[in-house]
Amino acid sequence: TLKIGSLCRAPSSFKSCINALFLCVSLFRLKDLEVAELGDSDVHVKMLAAPINPADINMIQGTYAIVSPLPAVGGNEGVGEVLEVGCRVAALKPGDRVIPAVTGLGTWRTRGVFPEETLLKVPGDIPVLSAATLSVNPCTAYRMLADFETLAPGDSVIQNAANSSVGQAVIQIAKASGIKTINVVRDRPDLPKLVERLMALGADHVITEEMLRKPEMKDIFKSIPKPRLALNCVGGKSTTEMLRHLQPKGTMVTYGGMAKQPVMVPVSAFIFRDVRLRGFWMTQWRKDHAEDQESLGSMMDTLCQLIRSGQLAAPACTEVPLQDYKAALEATMKPFVSSKQILLL
Repeated sequence: TLKIGSLCRAPSSFKSCINALFLCVSLFRLKDLEVAELGDSDVHVKMLAAPINPADINMIQGTYAIVSPLPAVGGNEGVGEVLEVGCRVAALKPGDRVIPAVTGLGTWRTRGVFPEETLLKVPGDIPVLSAATLSVNPCTAYRMLADFETLAPGDSVIQNAANSSVGQAVIQIAKASGIKTINVVRDRPDLPKLVERLMALGADHVITEEMLRKPEMKDIFKSIPKPRLALNCVGGKSTTEMLRHLQPKGTMVTYGGMAKQPVMVPVSAFIFRDVRLRGFWMTQWRKDHAEDQESLGSMMDTLCQLIRSGQLAAPACTEVPLQDYKAALEATMKPFVSSKQILLL
């Protein structure tokens, strides 16, 4: 049998009368189910570890762009070990490590049977936590750094939510490429410790959202150029203030909306500085490049090489047994989260 975190979505009337935290926790059950029969093109996988990401929470709440048919197994990311393959499976064999190649696979389970095309092989020498957190956030960081502006060593990037998993990956990938980063975080009680941790990852500057509005920002640009690329995961005032420091003809890429507020841009930024506003969603990139195995392979090879060389570490993680999923969900939704919850399966 396998254990899964099974999700049943609540009716809207129920949603309106309880907070989001209680909703997410109350909608999950841990169940024992029979493992599905192995088909000719299927792969039987023993899951090893799977993180809880903000997108997972949004899917539980029913607010994400993809909503799984119910009942569903939670989790979009993770790593597993192949136990058995169907007779038509050519690219995988028992003992291989695999991660999801698609969104909505349902990784919060001990075992599962999946079609071969929904899995991607990863090197066995990559640490489990790095592999478990590889398919979403590092890929998002890599693509945003590569696809919107042609950046060279010495150029700079500014980002908010810099302590997020994507933000940490941006810092490390940029550092490995010689690109400077200006990293914006919310003020918080443990701010000095956070600044120290991000600087240790390779951040060049770590500032608060309040700092964005102060004249002292000019001092930063005495040593590095103004950024050509801004990465927005927040929205609202944070985005408006960050945009003011972008070079003319620069690009701001939005990939999240943690503040649940719209992106507000002064008209002058369009007219007088010709800034560009773009959006990015890793799921859509995978769909658009489904036939482009070269781009996918090159990205994964680069990320794995960075992991091996110690230039790309997994985000700060807290490992939680699957049976303690309620505590993990609660911890994920607390303010000023500094550690990603990883379900051990």
